[in-house]
Amino acid sequence: MKLFSQKVIKLVFNVLTLIAIALMSPVSALASPGLCTGVVCADEITRSAKNHWQLRMRLEDQQGHRERVVMDCRNQQLSPRGGLVDRIPATALGRRACRLAGEVG
Repeated sequence: MKLFSQKVIKLVFNVLTLIAIALMSPVSALASPGLCTGVVCADEITRSAKNHWQLRMRLEDQQGHRERVVMDCRNQQLSPRGGLVDRIPATALGRRACRLAGEVG
């Protein structure tokens, strides 16, 4: 009987430990993206501290390519102009983010 109760206590302790670990570490895969257009999504969208017309964002496409870019809302241009993420939907996403931020060029 003593051996059985020790095993139960150990099992309960392990289960509670796993639950505590699961609650402490957020799962980024379950988080929804900030903004999506077509096959490209952007998150971590922030306004530049130096130039209010620039938006900084992290892009990700369906193939898993990720990169950080800067969208110039005055000129409607994405910087850098080339990269792993397709620039046509990425630029459309940047323009949409500019409109939502109230920085229409």
